[in-house]
Amino acid sequence: MATENTRPIVISGPSGVGKGTLIDMLLASHPDRFTKTISHTTRPPRPGETDGNQYFFISEAEFASLVSQDAFLEHTLYSGHHYGTSSATVTDQQAKRRVVILEIDMDGARQVRDRGAVDARFVFVRPPSLEALEARLRGRGSESEGSLRRRLESAQREMAQLDSSHGLYDKVIVSDDLNKAYKELEQFVLGTATVAERAQAQPAGE
Repeated sequence: MATENTRPIVISGPSGVGKGTLIDMLLASHPDRFTKTISHTTRPPRPGETDGNQYFFISEAEFASLVSQDAFLEHTLYSGHHYGTSSATVTDQQAKRRVVILEIDMDGARQVRDRGAVDARFVFVRPPSLEALEARLRGRGSESEGSLRRRLESAQREMAQLDSSHGLYDKVIVSDDLNKAYKELEQFVLGTATVAERAQAQPAGE
């Protein structure tokens, strides 16, 4: 029987690919085992958001202070606001024997991998095609044309980087079918990822 694996899970993928839905399904199916990190951000709360739930809302000065203290596993600047995942939020949950899920972009995943501060497992959720992703984003009905184009351009860059990322991710999941993608994610995160698995998980000929 495999030993329980409590290593954190880093999940990345383009906006609209469905990674948030997959994470929600995982949390709903295994509420006592998995938990999400709460990031720090300098952006103001949106209606309905409260400090300590969706994000820890802090000032630019507070964020800069945390960066100077090397308090973040990863941090980034997005649309004029800073976002970061603190090391403390991960270690606190690990102490409770919870598997921590970090939903971060590719640059953040690379920072976590390069720092080596936590022994994480890395998953990338990719769309079956950019055309399918565009259809999903348009189906939301919440994107302006300019926002949609920016998201698609970002996705195109991520896909190109994925194909040349040389082992950044241990598992790549194609989100063409939600239930199939979830089962693939669940199987991976409930198992034990070894160096051999990392080599086997890389998509061939993509």
